[in-house]
Amino acid sequence: MEKYIVKLAIDERESLLSLIMKGKTAARKLTHARILLEADENSGNQKTDGEIAESLYVSEKTVQRVRKECVENGIESALERKAHSRNKPRKIQGEEEARLVALCCSKPPEGRCRWTLKLLADTLVMLEIVENISPQTILNTLKKMN
Repeated sequence: MEKYIVKLAIDERESLLSLIMKGKTAARKLTHARILLEADENSGNQKTDGEIAESLYVSEKTVQRVRKECVENGIESALERKAHSRNKPRKIQGEEEARLVALCCSKPPEGRCRWTLKLLADTLVMLEIVENISPQTILNTLKKMN
């Protein structure tokens, strides 16, 4: 496995120490700052990933990941959370949403006293408003509208 060497400048080290001393930020960010300080080659104390992980009560994989992120993308990137990589567009938007509301406000089908989520989902598919949809998606859409 490739070893990532963390070498912090004096001002970077001081900013990390100040961040830890204040303690007014997320625990994850503080832990990553501690990892970077322990992994710093310029500090003189050479510790292995295992020793750092044991002293800070994190996994060795976390130490390796923080080292790698710091070396490749900088300190700020190692301290901050990554953006979510999975952003799916909503299944019902705009016009489909309006048609769903109109359907909810209309009279239920013959033999029914009210609309059910399953009935709404089946009707939206039957009217070809959407290709397929689950009752849970209908529920979430109606919840967001209130």
